[in-house]
Amino acid sequence: MSDIEHRLEELEVRLTFLDDTVAALAAADAEQAMRLVALERVLHDLRAELASLRTAQGSDPHSEPPPPHY
Repeated sequence: MSDIEHRLEELEVRLTFLDDTVAALAAADAEQAMRLVALERVLHDLRAELASLRTAQGSDPHSEPPPPHY
């Protein structure tokens, strides 16, 4: 096997490993994106639930006057 053939074979092997790495990173990125969307949905639901609890209490903490020590 000539030196060029050996180098070409080595580059092909490295390219295969790089392709596998890129595919694994793409899969991990897709999974992270799905998890982020799910977390954003949960956060939205929790904010809505908190707002409904505040409404049910009948008082908005932002509209209350500050305590006397302020």
